[in-house]
Amino acid sequence: MNSRAVDIFENAPVPKAVLVNIVPSIISMLMVLVYNLADTFFISQTKDAYMVAAVSLATPAFLLFMAVGMLFGIGGTSLISRLLGEGKKDKALHACSFCFWTGAAVGILGMLLIFFAAEPVAKIVGATPDTEAYVVEYLRIVSFGIPFLVIGNAFSSIIRAEGKASKAMAGMIIGNLANIILDPIMILGMGMNVGGAAAATTIGNVLAALFYIFHFVSGKSMLSISPKLYKAGDGIAAGVLAIGVPASLNSMLMSTSNVVINNLMTHHGDMAVAGLGVAMKVNMIAVMLLIGLGTGIQPLLGYNFGAGNRQRFKDILKFSLILAVSLSIVMTVICYAWAGPMVSAFLEEPSAFDFGMQFARIYIISGPILGVLFVMINTIQSMGAAIPSLILSISRQGLLFMPVLFIFNAVFGTARSLAMAQPVTDYLAATLAVILAVISFKKYFKERNAENEET
Repeated sequence: MNSRAVDIFENAPVPKAVLVNIVPSIISMLMVLVYNLADTFFISQTKDAYMVAAVSLATPAFLLFMAVGMLFGIGGTSLISRLLGEGKKDKALHACSFCFWTGAAVGILGMLLIFFAAEPVAKIVGATPDTEAYVVEYLRIVSFGIPFLVIGNAFSSIIRAEGKASKAMAGMIIGNLANIILDPIMILGMGMNVGGAAAATTIGNVLAALFYIFHFVSGKSMLSISPKLYKAGDGIAAGVLAIGVPASLNSMLMSTSNVVINNLMTHHGDMAVAGLGVAMKVNMIAVMLLIGLGTGIQPLLGYNFGAGNRQRFKDILKFSLILAVSLSIVMTVICYAWAGPMVSAFLEEPSAFDFGMQFARIYIISGPILGVLFVMINTIQSMGAAIPSLILSISRQGLLFMPVLFIFNAVFGTARSLAMAQPVTDYLAATLAVILAVISFKKYFKERNAENEET
């Protein structure tokens, strides 16, 4: 790690250290948001609500492999930042190579699975006779980019562990900008419709992954993806998976919950599914910004945890929470007030718009506590707290969301009640996250201090 990065992590004033790390992360997340919105927006210009619904239905399968990238990205970042804080650079190199090559192998297997099983996957995610052909087309094209999707998502996080948040941001901007530029060309100009959206997404993922690969092979990184440094033993695989699996499990469960709610929502019609998909996109404006804040501080917290700097860790966390709550309130007001114009940009069909408007305002009820939730999640991950991280991951979109969703469906049986399950779950999850973060801070810093005294 270069001296400037070390100075930011160890000595810079807390507001400066936090902002230097979160601004590139937030920009990266906003770029992800823009390209997600671009896909839906340009598909909506075909005036075919079934195509909009199809993209929404295919998204959970896509999120599944983003979760695989998150497994190696979040798990790798947590381990590598702690190793650098402990001064164990050689082990950090082995961990980086492990994340790259194992992630690439899993991505290739995923590509083969989705390409050859696109039709059964389409049925699983809830495709109807009117949307199935579009979903299958989207999945088969997107499958070619899955290895690059895994690598890009993993290393947009891992590069932050060495203090290069701007470099991580640049890769995401390149990939997402390519997607945004290609969307209107391929969807409308070339008349590829859903296939155009999938092709643009695939090309964007390839370019982002290639940017990160070039960063490593150019010799400008203190980390490495050299296969000669690949090592899974000595606690490397276990260290990555201990945090990576819970982090990715949350995304996998999110993908699963999307499949479940889409299947339940199909009982209220394809227009309800289209409205739900757009409402989720609108809600992502707040979610992605606050995820960016949370992921931005994780390397900073992880480094100071590894160094045993308890007071700086607490100062960073306190400032981050104040900032997160402020941003949460602002984004809640914006998303609620502008729900109508944002939904109308994607849906013109009257019933689909009505559903989208209702759902968007229901989803943003979570807004005020989202910042606290994502900061707490990343705080737990930064300490390598595997069990609390696992508990939180399986709770938010699984143990909490699924019961709430099915209870609301059974008791109320309306489309609105299905949408309401998410904000209710988010408030429960935020409460659980705070409790687990407090417990983890006391337990893991005590263990960290004991290790330092022994050495």
